Amino acid sequence: MDWLKVVVVSALPISELRGGIPLALYLGFNPVEAYAISVMGNLLPIPFLLLFLSLIEKIVLKTPLSSIYLKIVRRTERRKDIIDKYGYLGLTLFVAIPLPVTGAWTGCLLAFLLGLDKVKSLVCVALGVALAGIVVLATSLGVLSLFKLG
Repeated sequence: MDWLKVVVVSALPISELRGGIPLALYLGFNPVEAYAISVMGNLLPIPFLLLFLSLIEKIVLKTPLSSIYLKIVRRTERRKDIIDKYGYLGLTLFVAIPLPVTGAWTGCLLAFLLGLDKVKSLVCVALGVALAGIVVLATSLGVLSLFKLG
């Protein structure tokens, strides 16, 4: 059931791949397995987010969570310049940079807020996740090798 832990951590909006891949390596998965399970977990919410964000937004705006959601929207909109400049390639690059608030969840929110095509956005976000996974895996393996040296 360790794979399920990795899938859940990878699917969550805060941790995503930055949490899933190191967790998978810690749990003993080899690098290819860690990458594959984490990326699959991170991809799980993407179609649902792209399809249902308008409905989710309507529901959230009627709750006490609306102020938090609007804060997230304002923060996300400040990052739309890369997509305005590079279009769908920008969306891919935005998601591919594994920094806080640049993952699949924020990429989907940006695509929604900018009214981008859902199918193209799905492909771009998925590609960005795959690229981010490579970066996170390489970084995680590098950090692990430093610990093994010491």
